[in-house]
Amino acid sequence: MKRMKKKLHKVGLPPGTLIYTGEKQEIETKISIIDYNTTEFNREEVKKIDINLSNIPESKIRWINVSGLTNVQLIEDLGKQFNLHPLVLEDILNPNQRPKYEDFGEYLFIVVKRLFLENTTEILEYDQISFILGEKYVISFQEQDSDIFQSIIQRIEFKKGRITTMGPDYLIYSLIDVITDNYFIVLETIGEVIEDVEESLVADPKPETLKIIYNLKKKMIDIRKLVWPMRDIVYKLQREETKLIKSELQIYLRDIYDHIFRITDLLENYRDIIFGMLDMYLSSISYKMNDIMKVLTIISTVFIPLSFLAGFYGMNFQYMPEFANPSAYPILIIIMASIALLMLYFFKRKKWF
Repeated sequence: MKRMKKKLHKVGLPPGTLIYTGEKQEIETKISIIDYNTTEFNREEVKKIDINLSNIPESKIRWINVSGLTNVQLIEDLGKQFNLHPLVLEDILNPNQRPKYEDFGEYLFIVVKRLFLENTTEILEYDQISFILGEKYVISFQEQDSDIFQSIIQRIEFKKGRITTMGPDYLIYSLIDVITDNYFIVLETIGEVIEDVEESLVADPKPETLKIIYNLKKKMIDIRKLVWPMRDIVYKLQREETKLIKSELQIYLRDIYDHIFRITDLLENYRDIIFGMLDMYLSSISYKMNDIMKVLTIISTVFIPLSFLAGFYGMNFQYMPEFANPSAYPILIIIMASIALLMLYFFKRKKWF
């Protein structure tokens, strides 16, 4: 599972120094520019900035999506065109940033985390997505190239829903909503793993099961760190007065806040279940050990009188009357077998096994 790593190579540099501190150094920076309104849709893919992207056509909304953060100069140039603060650009280039919301007057800066599962449910990955919301534009910065916003692009292109009739605030709501819905998909998959682990705990707990439980516990801790701040972000979008968020959007923000609340509630439930599974595992192992000890105790108890008889008649006294009887050996075997069977019958009646 991907873990947050502390980056040390920025230590000592002045605030606002632009250095990409992420791990995905091989991803090429690409820019997608989408201009749209209720009747038009224009999309262009570029790798460098040749024009001033802040000159937005009248009656259109511009969405600039930047995929890959390795080209620091390109991101710096884009920031200059939209008058973004150097500290904002620094946070964009730091993928280990905590999710947050900041109001700079002319634009809003929002940082969120996208969660996804790689190939197998054992590997949980995350990457950072930063948003800039202006009066007529939205800029999104993705740490890596993904198709998470493909559904939004299709809604804009084919004029589905309200997205083309409302402003850029509705666009950024839609983008955050897609990321939030993706949390449900991740948690649903993890929930299925939790159910499987619970069944294996009841049937046959093994050391491998404990390892799975421990990994699930780490996942819940990391997901909680990344998702919990989303409540504050959406709450501030609802409550703080800004000219960039229209009153018509409040009902949609309340809906996404409800989704975040459900997600955090689900996280708490899963965390309680996982801690319960740890107790269940220890109890199952203890019960299994008790079963083993019970079997060994029964075997030892059965052999105590048999050992006594064997030891008693193993004494090398010269005059023992039973030695002269030709049937002594089979009689002793029958007596020992009878004692063993009677003890086993007694234990069975007591339901000790």
